[in-house]
Amino acid sequence: MTAAIVGIAGPELTAAEAALLRAHAPAGVILFARNIQDPPQLRALTAALRRVLPPHAVLLIDQEGGRVARLRPPHWQVHPPAAAIGRLFAADPAAGLRAAWLTGALIGLDCHAAGFDVACAPVLDLRLPGAHDVIGDRAYGEAPADVARLGRAAAAGLLAACVQPVGKHAPGHGRARADSHTDLPVVMDNDLAADLLPFARNADLPWMMTAHIVYRAWDPDTPATLSPAVIGQVIRGRIGFGGVLISDDLAMQALAGAPADRAARALAAGCDIALYCPGDPEGTEAVLRTAPPLTPEAAARLESARALAQHRRLALDPRALLNERDGLGL
Repeated sequence: MTAAIVGIAGPELTAAEAALLRAHAPAGVILFARNIQDPPQLRALTAALRRVLPPHAVLLIDQEGGRVARLRPPHWQVHPPAAAIGRLFAADPAAGLRAAWLTGALIGLDCHAAGFDVACAPVLDLRLPGAHDVIGDRAYGEAPADVARLGRAAAAGLLAACVQPVGKHAPGHGRARADSHTDLPVVMDNDLAADLLPFARNADLPWMMTAHIVYRAWDPDTPATLSPAVIGQVIRGRIGFGGVLISDDLAMQALAGAPADRAARALAAGCDIALYCPGDPEGTEAVLRTAPPLTPEAAARLESARALAQHRRLALDPRALLNERDGLGL
């Protein structure tokens, strides 16, 4: 498998996409709202993807709850944003932690039933005054220890549903004053220990996603996704993360250069997997043709992530979990 995960264009896998995925087998495919209509269509699409992907390739989805949700009503449940869970935690810590776990489990059940292996959640970024609202209510709050606990509970819920969680966006997007989808944020602060704490306390998560942000304290010129210093010394070093490290979407405008060049730089910097989401034929083909095979270390991390989800899986009753969460006022 190549060290890339890519998107596809629409709700059906085209013949050209199938041929490309067979010829340059990615580590997985990520789906978005443009790919999802209803459960029967989604089952057909994931089945088609499974037929052309390698046996251990993964299917990913962004499904945090709140405004970042690709599985939506009327076919799937609404889930609260992280900030709502954070507010409950502030009033009643036990209830907040339980709500985080229940929401993780319910999101995980939705994802697992729809055929996904990995949900890109929880957000471990802080919600800080003056920052851009691209994170906003996607974050549990401002206090690092609280964010760490709530993110851990949500991740445990996802694992209980046999879905692999992804902590994002390492080493912390919370101070960014620009949206990395459209601009390159630059964080000038020198003391970023608070931002690192939620990630460090969740360093045993199976996956983390990088941030397209320049942190002047660690690398004055290069976004974290492309920075060997940030990935090696901060994410792998200070945070202590040993799992699968995936880039954020390399099509985002925070980065410069052609898609294949961005992917090559992210992998050279230390990402295990380059993520390219738009599903455009030219960019997707360029990334897949140039991405090298997974390193043995990355392949082992993927296998460990899969095994962890299998080991942590519980027998869950979605109706009972939903009723319990409703009883908490969310």
